[in-house]
This record gives sequence, C-alpha cells and structure tokens, in this order.
Amino acid sequence: MNEVVIGDRPVGPAHPPLVIAEIGINHGGDLAVAKQMVHAAAFAGAEIVKHQTHIVDDEMTDAARSIHPPNDARSIWDVIADSALTLDEEAELKAFTESLGLMYLSTPFSRAAADFLESLGVVAFKIGSGEMTNHALLDHVCGFGRPIIMSTGMHSLDSVERSVEIIRGHGVPFAILECTNLYPSPPEIVSLRGITDLRERFSDAVVGFSDHSIGPDMALASVALGASIVERHFTDSRYREGPDISASMDPAQLRHLVDRSREIWQATRNPKERTAAEESVYRFARSSVVADRDLVAGTVVTADDIWARRPGSGEIAGDEFFDVIGMRLTRDVVRNEMLKRSDLER
Repeated sequence: MNEVVIGDRPVGPAHPPLVIAEIGINHGGDLAVAKQMVHAAAFAGAEIVKHQTHIVDDEMTDAARSIHPPNDARSIWDVIADSALTLDEEAELKAFTESLGLMYLSTPFSRAAADFLESLGVVAFKIGSGEMTNHALLDHVCGFGRPIIMSTGMHSLDSVERSVEIIRGHGVPFAILECTNLYPSPPEIVSLRGITDLRERFSDAVVGFSDHSIGPDMALASVALGASIVERHFTDSRYREGPDISASMDPAQLRHLVDRSREIWQATRNPKERTAAEESVYRFARSSVVADRDLVAGTVVTADDIWARRPGSGEIAGDEFFDVIGMRLTRDVVRNEMLKRSDLER
C-alpha cells in the first residue's frame, strides 16, 4: 500500500487518518496567540500543527498591493504582512509546538521561506494549492529530499499531473490533497469525488483532503472515501477575527474530527461478515423452519405446511425453507414445532 512517513508517523490507507490542524495566519501575527492555538490543538488531540511561512518581499511583487482576496477588505500584501511572524518568532513557535509532543509543518510561499524551513529541520513540506503550479518553487522544495504534502485546489487532473511529475523526478515520498479554495467552501462546490479521481489517477500517491467547508461533515465523508490525511484550519476560538476564521474548527470540533475519523477509518476496513459480538443477536434474530399446522408422519411437505419463525435455535434455518418442501415427515409434529433433520427424508 502507498505510504509516506511524516516524522515517525506512517501515513496511508493502512493507518488511521492524519488530522492536520492548520493555524495558518489565524494568529494575526501575534506569537502569543499562535502559541495559544498550538496549545489548544495539542489538548484537542492533534498530532501535527501546520503554519504558513511568509517572507513577504520574496513572496510577492508590488502588484499584490492592489489585489484584494474575496474574504478580506485589505490587499493580499497587507493581509500577509499583517499576519506574518518574524523568522525568530516562527523558530520559537516550532520549538514550542514540539515541546508539546506535536510535529510542526509549514507551507513556504517563497524560495526564502523554503530555505528557512529547511534550516529549521522541518519533518516535511506542505505545498499550498496556489504554489502547486509554481514549478520553480516546487522543484526547489523537492531538492531538500523531504516528504511533500501538496494541495490541489483550483487545478485540473492534468495540471496536477505536471506537478506530480516534478515530485516523482526527485524521488521524494508525497501525498496529494483534494481541496476547494474558497473560505468557507459551500457544499455545492466541494468535490468529494475529487478524492476518488486523485486515487485513480495517481495510484502511487497517498491521497487526502484539505477542507475549507463549515462543520465536520465533508472531512468525515472524505475519510469514508479513502482520505488518509485530513487538513482543516484551526483556531482556539471562533470569536477571533481573520480571513480564515470562518472556515476554521475550534478545539471541540478538532477532537470530534480526530475521534470520528479514526472510527470511520476502522469501519471502512471491516469485512462483510458476522462478528463475534453479533452472535448472541444472531441466535434469536434469525428464524428456524417450523410446522405451520399439526402434521402426521408420512406427510409430503408443501409450502402450506411449514413456515419460518424466530428464534434461530432450530436445526433447520429459515434460509433452508425451500429445501424442506417435497420431503416426507418421519413422525407426527404439532404447529410451531421446530423441525429436525431426523424428522425428514427424501
């Protein structure tokens, strides 16, 4: 089976889903708030926290000062500039995250950011949907040889293929995530089918889901469809302000997602069979073949002579009803008496 190892955590179909809590820029550039979010994520059961690493002047040109995202009145330059931690602050945030037993992951939005994260010794790199087609940056990040988790929002399968070829060329382990890049994403444009499409097209990849919808439903559904990674934005409080807060989960929702995703993953692996726990129910819930009226020895049994009723403790089960028709009784039986194999002969 496909597998990628993030730190010491194997990720793939054979393992419970990896839930990534993305604090992103929800801290608004405040290190203390970022630490609060990491702390909340740790106590909610997260294994990994994802940040965004922004070095603005290496990430954007001045043209970005006049471009406005749909979920904020500020220009994208100002949104990022206002929300970015300094490099020293990010190094401190990574150390704090790891001190709580969590792994630290981040998305570099520029070459300088990627080089900085490599200097910190991150366990893997996250490539955002917008950076998926920045082939120069993707090739640069792959050159570090660390695992890649790449979101694919806004892009076609053919476009994803071109980016995946770069990753394959470096021979690094990778995962690709279905994603819809609208914050929040209404259900009518979320593509759960995209998870299946990615699994079919990229059979060598671990496939997951980066969710920007409201509530846990889409993320949990993705696990049922085979997502091995579930990424969602995270905040310690839904009452904070910020462009991504509306699409973020809080600690209670994170705990719900972690617990329920594991349950769903396990359920998808259980074969269709009667379990040991069902045996006591099976004994009374199924039926046994019984006489439907008093019958005398020598009667050739017809469908009008027998029926199937609970419990299933008789010798002849209800699914053998039609096998009994045409057989001869060897003794007298009364209505509702369970038939035995010794009561019948050909």
